[in-house]
Amino acid sequence: MTFKYFSGFSLEKESELFKEYINENDFTVCGFSYGAIKAFEEVYNNTQRVDTLQLFSPAFFQTQDKRFKRTQLMFFKKDENTYCENFLENISFPSNFEMKHFFKKGSYEELEELLNYEWDESKLQELINRGVKIEVYLGEEDKIFDSSKACEFFRNHATVYFIKNVGHILKEKE
Repeated sequence: MTFKYFSGFSLEKESELFKEYINENDFTVCGFSYGAIKAFEEVYNNTQRVDTLQLFSPAFFQTQDKRFKRTQLMFFKKDENTYCENFLENISFPSNFEMKHFFKKGSYEELEELLNYEWDESKLQELINRGVKIEVYLGEEDKIFDSSKACEFFRNHATVYFIKNVGHILKEKE
């Protein structure tokens, strides 16, 4: 398998944000947020060699209730532009990094998929059994999801880097 990167919800080409972490070689697959889900499923459903799966701020909403998820979808449906503006602001927190040049409007279906995705421990374990090293990068100040709960979930299946003073895009305030 050649190197693959999967973008986050409503984003494209944001991989440059993570270049200090990305292990770019023929046997690495990585993704950011919603893209982490896509990267994980790509590796899980593929038999080609993958040595490392890097998940940057993997979308983790399985600890949220149905009401939270319905509310997010309702706000998106009501005013996509305002929802996306707030989203871009929240993913860059606490940094003041400008995300607009990475913006590509996501769809309702993509948002619904990422909000309802359930990370499966047995699938994570199967990848480990296949020899895939899983790395998870989380920001302590993430405003998108509870990174401490994600850390707790992933730590039994991955090397988890819980980075202080950064948010969803793993950038500090400049």
